[in-house]
Amino acid sequence: MIGTHVVKILIIDDHEVVRRGVKQILEETVPHVEVGEADTAQQGMAAVRQGPWDLAIVDISLPDQNGLELLCELHNMAPQLPLMVLSLHPEEQYAVRAFRAGAMAYLTKQTAPEELARAVKQVLSGRRYVTASLGERMAGNLSKHPAGLAHQTLSEREFEVLVSLAQGQSVKHIAQSLGLSMKTVSTYRARLLDKLQLATTAELIRYALDHHLVE
Repeated sequence: MIGTHVVKILIIDDHEVVRRGVKQILEETVPHVEVGEADTAQQGMAAVRQGPWDLAIVDISLPDQNGLELLCELHNMAPQLPLMVLSLHPEEQYAVRAFRAGAMAYLTKQTAPEELARAVKQVLSGRRYVTASLGERMAGNLSKHPAGLAHQTLSEREFEVLVSLAQGQSVKHIAQSLGLSMKTVSTYRARLLDKLQLATTAELIRYALDHHLVE
């Protein structure tokens, strides 16, 4: 992929300072790179439709759509487009879900520029990039939980509700922020208790904290 032709990389992130920093790193480390920017999911979708791009770097927290949902939509719309995630959220919270949604790499915004450049080049060459810390954590989980962790089986919406509850948000606030009714949020809470085999909201919060799903 990296050679003499122009490499087009799209950054989808609502923070200008992040886009500017990533763009500078890419221009310093990837030959013949051309960087595009989008600050919302809708702008990112429009840019991909107008493509072609060689890579899209996507944030998880966007103002108009959950980044995991955007990953799924981009992957369905342009399955040949490699996707990477660059997020504030720690790996243990979203990395596995991002890979399942179609990402080929998951990095946090605390990642050193050298590792970001290394990951970009590896994904551009057609290979997934897994950080050493994530690889070690996944190997540890496989040895402790051969069938996988219970929260990894949750739907995206169930996971959002779990994280929101663990952050201390009320059912009313969660309903407003996710555009759901309070009854629907309560239904999701009941499903979480059933799927995670827990009895109370306090146990849900403890589960999320124990598995580092919230900071």
